[in-house]
Amino acid sequence: MSNNNDFFKSKVLGHPAGLFVLFFTEMWERFSYYGMRAILVIFLTGAIAGENPGWEWSSEDALRLLGIYASLVYLTPLIGGWLADNIIGYRRAVVIGALLMTLGHASMAVETPMFLYIGIAFLILGNGFFKPNMTSIISKMYEGHDDKKDGAYNLFYMGVNAGAFLGIMLCGWVGEKVGWSYGFGLAGIFMFLGMLQFYFAQPLFGNIGDKPDRAAKSKADASSLGDAVLNYFRPVDYGLGGIFAISALIFIFTDDPTSSIVALLSFLLLLAIRMPRYVKIERDKMIAFGIFCIFTIFFWAAFEQAAGSLPIYIRDFTNRALDGSAATTFKIVDLLVTIVPLGIISYVLLSLFRKTFSQISLSNIILGCSFIIVWAIVIYKLYTEFQSSDTDVPVTWFAILNSLFIIMFAPLFTKWWDSKYNPPASVKYFLGLALLGIGFAFLAFGARNVPAGAESAALSMFWIIMAYLFHTLGELCLSPMGLSYLSKLIPVRMIAFMFGVYYLAIAIGNKLAHFIGGKIETITAQYDLSTFFLIFTIVPIGLGLIALLLHPLLKRLMHGVR
Repeated sequence: MSNNNDFFKSKVLGHPAGLFVLFFTEMWERFSYYGMRAILVIFLTGAIAGENPGWEWSSEDALRLLGIYASLVYLTPLIGGWLADNIIGYRRAVVIGALLMTLGHASMAVETPMFLYIGIAFLILGNGFFKPNMTSIISKMYEGHDDKKDGAYNLFYMGVNAGAFLGIMLCGWVGEKVGWSYGFGLAGIFMFLGMLQFYFAQPLFGNIGDKPDRAAKSKADASSLGDAVLNYFRPVDYGLGGIFAISALIFIFTDDPTSSIVALLSFLLLLAIRMPRYVKIERDKMIAFGIFCIFTIFFWAAFEQAAGSLPIYIRDFTNRALDGSAATTFKIVDLLVTIVPLGIISYVLLSLFRKTFSQISLSNIILGCSFIIVWAIVIYKLYTEFQSSDTDVPVTWFAILNSLFIIMFAPLFTKWWDSKYNPPASVKYFLGLALLGIGFAFLAFGARNVPAGAESAALSMFWIIMAYLFHTLGELCLSPMGLSYLSKLIPVRMIAFMFGVYYLAIAIGNKLAHFIGGKIETITAQYDLSTFFLIFTIVPIGLGLIALLLHPLLKRLMHGVR
């Protein structure tokens, strides 16, 4: 424990300096992830002809690829987390993951089909090593300082949103206005710089996140279990798990409906066999968490349209051309939402420099160079936009609204959850799903006059802004709840298994999101654009009402957990 106490001697904004090394490392990873994702679909579906040509894939093909990527990035962390826990250690896993993702972004910048697939594969594998182990380092860092954990994770979450915000804005603008290769390449550059910054900051972490001592870990695990009755996996469990894994992967890569049915049945049968082996209270709580996972699937199936069908809607059906006072107003708003967050993050950077420059000077120099590049691109972007008398709002610009609204409203939701008015789980899931559905209702209403088969329109930007607002409010109600209830409902010895179930739910949601989103052209041609968005209006609101109706059952199953 002394190592952790020493760690707290060097503080930045009341927290260990090492937290802010992780803050910036995660920020660059989210920069690269969201920056690449923001331009992928519009690049793949863009016209072959023109100043900045795309590949003119169909929406269905582009979103099938996105669905494969988005679902696997939530499954590979289960493997990467286990490897870090048991063999290579958290810090080494983060470096390996960052290097693999750097190679992935570099491959995508080549802009050939072969290198696109290679790049996606590297990104999936790299994410598996990187994603679970950043939070694991924080958890180890704050052992014995539980009172500081909530603040630490809040700060870390701000790094996530800062990275998403900057990545979407800069990679999106560079990709659309300069060239797609430059957008993909920019994501890779900052991932590489983030890796170097983390690697050369190793002295700051002591032995936290080192390669694990297997014997010591086994002894600690055994002592933490106490008198708990273990539910070991039996041959039939492994068999059903194997059938599920194989059939699920077949569905992810081929969209074959038969394999999806086999995967679902084998998974349900696995749960049906294992559940009766637990004692009643544990079983009840796991059933409650399983119900939350079902709602989670459908939430992400709708919410993740933001990465697939919504960019297509914005590009083809939204009037993004502004002139006169409207163009000037947008440029001023764009300047403020760019400069203010970047200025705040730069202040945090300087605070880190003052505390750690003598100890990790090379890491700080690399981090400083990264920000010089960011500021240079931002100034060039703003200068270019202000030179023009009118403007065409980039498709990717709207995606920054999610991060912007999270930064604005997250403190209010935190105060609500900490107050005596904190609602029960069923109400939070109802609010999350209902607000999400209302967001799509704005899009459905805005597109009500677009005829069936239309390939373009000039709808108001108001509808997409309102959609992002309500989607973000829904996310704040529901998204943080999954891991929170995982920690409250599931015994420590089973968290790894149920964590896998939760990530599996998100992976399925992402796959369904882009499987359904890929039908936007078919549904729009056969019915109309409004009908497409009505699907995502009715289903979430209906499921939200079901969550409310299940309140008495969920309350009983949770055995007093709020």
